[in-house]
Amino acid sequence: MREKSTTLYIGPQHPGITGNMMVKLQVEGDTIVKAETHVGYLHRGFEKLMERRNWLQSFTIVCRICVPEPDPNEENYSRAVEEIEGREVPERAKYIRVMTLELARIATYLLWYGGQSGSAGLLTMGQWSVGDRNYILDLFEDLTGGRVYHMYIWPGGVRRDLPEGFKEKALRTMDYLEKRLDDYDKLLFENSIFQKRAKGVGIIDKNKAIEWGVVGPPLRGCGIQSDVRKDDPYEVYDKLDFEVPAMEGGDVWTRALVRRFEIRQSINLVRQVLDKMPGGEYYNKIPNPHKWTIPAGDAFVKTESARGEFGYYMVSDGGNKPRRVHVKGPAYVHGITLLENLLVGENVADVSFIMNSLGTCPPEIER
Repeated sequence: MREKSTTLYIGPQHPGITGNMMVKLQVEGDTIVKAETHVGYLHRGFEKLMERRNWLQSFTIVCRICVPEPDPNEENYSRAVEEIEGREVPERAKYIRVMTLELARIATYLLWYGGQSGSAGLLTMGQWSVGDRNYILDLFEDLTGGRVYHMYIWPGGVRRDLPEGFKEKALRTMDYLEKRLDDYDKLLFENSIFQKRAKGVGIIDKNKAIEWGVVGPPLRGCGIQSDVRKDDPYEVYDKLDFEVPAMEGGDVWTRALVRRFEIRQSINLVRQVLDKMPGGEYYNKIPNPHKWTIPAGDAFVKTESARGEFGYYMVSDGGNKPRRVHVKGPAYVHGITLLENLLVGENVADVSFIMNSLGTCPPEIER
């Protein structure tokens, strides 16, 4: 006998939801038979706002598109402007940009630890990792003046050079975090509760992952070594030594392991950047922002964010502001197409657990 279907609404305030979104579920007993994502609780029209501001003013808007990891937005916006205009970026600025992006990746993954473990009831892990994330935010505060929104990577380079003593402080922080990874392993990855909750849950079929356009850790968790930093290097990633971690399985467990390995990888990349960073200028000065015009043209650039491939398409008509900006973030596929399909057949208790494993950022969807 078929059980009666019940409608459940999770979010947007539910703590298991990754941001301002809601998932409408049809359940029979505790099994999900249909899932529907609803966004729009944080719609700010970022793309249209950029089209109404001059080239420099717009770079202060883009960081809001993903609060946990704003820096890839600044990177994409700046590189798109630079590519259309043909503006050169000093070599030192490229190294600083990569360092900033990798610090942002570490901070994002430490925040992810909290959401993923909290969804399994392992709240201590989140207290540890979010507390350790503050050490990265301290570095950002020293570097940019801001802890979350940085507005640091801008057209022509970066807003300021490394402050005195920053390199030593950053290296000490990397050493500390690397030691903490062993504690994280004992508390989370060696925990039988987390293993039972994560293994075999939210499995992504490898062929479907390619068909749907899945990127980042969810794709690498299917065993596919895809990473923009390797496949289409930007800034100075082609001068750094690193490998792309990938694991077969496609479930929450493998996606968690991929992120775990990438934290260590990012720590090593920060060390390499600080070791190889040249001297010289950090900024190729732009003209008066109120009179600055960009030649007509267009550009598409992309970075590897903590959530995966993240792109910007920008068009200039020769004026003092963008004619068109389109943001292509991984959250659209991960938070709608992928999530709605993965939840079907799963237990209602695993909704937030699966969602956190995909790395969704709702403002990327409602731009």
